[in-house]
Amino acid sequence: MNLQPVLENEKVILYPLQDTDFEALYAVAADPEIWKQHPNKDRWKKEVFQTFFEGAMLSKGAFKIIDKTSGEVIGSTRFYDYNEKENRIFIGYTFYATSIWGKGINPSVKHLMLNYLFDYISTVNFHVGAHNVRSQIAVGRIGAEKIADQEVSYFGETQQLNFVYEISKEKWKMKCLPGIPSPTTKILYPEIAREKLNR
Repeated sequence: MNLQPVLENEKVILYPLQDTDFEALYAVAADPEIWKQHPNKDRWKKEVFQTFFEGAMLSKGAFKIIDKTSGEVIGSTRFYDYNEKENRIFIGYTFYATSIWGKGINPSVKHLMLNYLFDYISTVNFHVGAHNVRSQIAVGRIGAEKIADQEVSYFGETQQLNFVYEISKEKWKMKCLPGIPSPTTKILYPEIAREKLNR
């Protein structure tokens, strides 16, 4: 399984995160409103976000999210903690520009990522901050259920209490996102990805 494919549907394109994406992504992340409910509320500060970005690059599973309508960077997400033996992986570290909140982007991104992952694995998990009600509601809407509490050590940041959510391949197959048509997931292989990145 490739942890950094290029994924596309009718709303967004997910590209593997590159070192050169820092400034464009920080332009989104510099809004304090994004982090108000997050355990690490000061990620809007450039020096703190630099640490977050370094962790994203080291994960080798991070993406920048492009809005297909505007062509602009609108956020980031990643695959991480892949456990081959247990056939499970996490999706997380997700944030979006406040300008696209409530416009169906997050469900579309999650739909895209889950459709890809469930071709290879049986279970997907999410870490969500204990006080991040917005994200708890969002993962619940895609059918994930809370299964545990866990202290999570973010790269270069303090340990924070998170809730662990889980969704199985079987449950995802039966789940229909309200009001969201099933998009066709396009997996753009490396040669196509390079062409798009160089445009």
